[in-house]
Amino acid sequence: MKRTFVSTVAGTLMVLPLVVQAAPLKVGFINSITGKEAQIGENLTNGAAMAVEDLRAKGIQVEVIKEDDGGDPKNALAAYEKLVTRDGVIGVVGPYTSGAANVVASRADQYQVPLLVPAAAKEEITMKGYKNVFRLNAPANVYSKVLMDAVKAYKPKTIAYVYAATDFGVSTVKTAQENAAKMGLQEVANEKYQQGQPDYRPSLSKVKAANPDLVFLVSYDADAILLMRQAKEIGLTPKAFLGAGAGYTTAQFAQQGEISNMVVSATQWTDDVNWPGAADFARRYKAKYAKEPSYHAACAYEAMRIMVTTASKNRSAAALRAGLKAGSWNGILGPVKFANYAGFTNQNNHPMLVQQIQAGKYETVYPAQFSKKTLVYPFKR
Repeated sequence: MKRTFVSTVAGTLMVLPLVVQAAPLKVGFINSITGKEAQIGENLTNGAAMAVEDLRAKGIQVEVIKEDDGGDPKNALAAYEKLVTRDGVIGVVGPYTSGAANVVASRADQYQVPLLVPAAAKEEITMKGYKNVFRLNAPANVYSKVLMDAVKAYKPKTIAYVYAATDFGVSTVKTAQENAAKMGLQEVANEKYQQGQPDYRPSLSKVKAANPDLVFLVSYDADAILLMRQAKEIGLTPKAFLGAGAGYTTAQFAQQGEISNMVVSATQWTDDVNWPGAADFARRYKAKYAKEPSYHAACAYEAMRIMVTTASKNRSAAALRAGLKAGSWNGILGPVKFANYAGFTNQNNHPMLVQQIQAGKYETVYPAQFSKKTLVYPFKR
């Protein structure tokens, strides 16, 4: 009886077709989950998570393997190497900071696994001709240009710089100086600082003594709040504070109403643009996380959505690279296309916006086709 049963089963197995399951789709995500940029990193984590939820609702299954770099480039590189050599991911989204993204980008062609940068701004990241590096957000030169364009009509004459000694800070101020020179602005102060200091008043006092029309700031979240608090303490009141994104665009910064009101900032995204799904994303994000999303959340959402949808149709790293290069998308960050232009490679030519905190709320004030409020100038507390 046993022999008959075994023979029957074996015969049945020979008749039935073999069911081959495709390997699960795995994508890496490197982010500053801890460390100095953790508050901004939380926005990226939340945005990416919402993208995965929306994709799964559409039947696209993906395993996202998250790595925390703590904002440290060495950690980010180790995370990327682990993801591509041990975890077998098909592509990686991240890292957040310019320093980390720049280091990881330098190794992407070695490992031949595509990297999609969602929000790091240093221009160099996509100016080295890397074939496996793609960037969704606008680079540093666009941050400074859009801010200068927003205030040009008011004819400011002088500018001062206060910025973190990071890849993001240095590269953004370099482009700001170039754009300011084209406007005929005179530079009257230049104060570079190390992150995490308890007292910025000596630097801010030098800026106050120079009496600039514009103060251009590049800071991550904790520094942005402390800088503005101490600027108020010493009575620094230029005609405009211009924040180059990052720490000047978060819900935490806006909540500091006594110091953040009327601060102007560059941003990759706002919830009142007419890009498909932007307003709905903001509504759902606020309902889920009980706070307004920053542009970092929107960038991470769109980067993860593009990476996973493209990977689901191109299930090898080489095919994914080709799919990212050839594809185009339209979503909450508007039209996306990774192109080669003006010395950039695989760079999305993304338009940036300018917002101003008015009555405790971020309002889009530039450019005109996206703005619902008018820029308040000069700055008034």
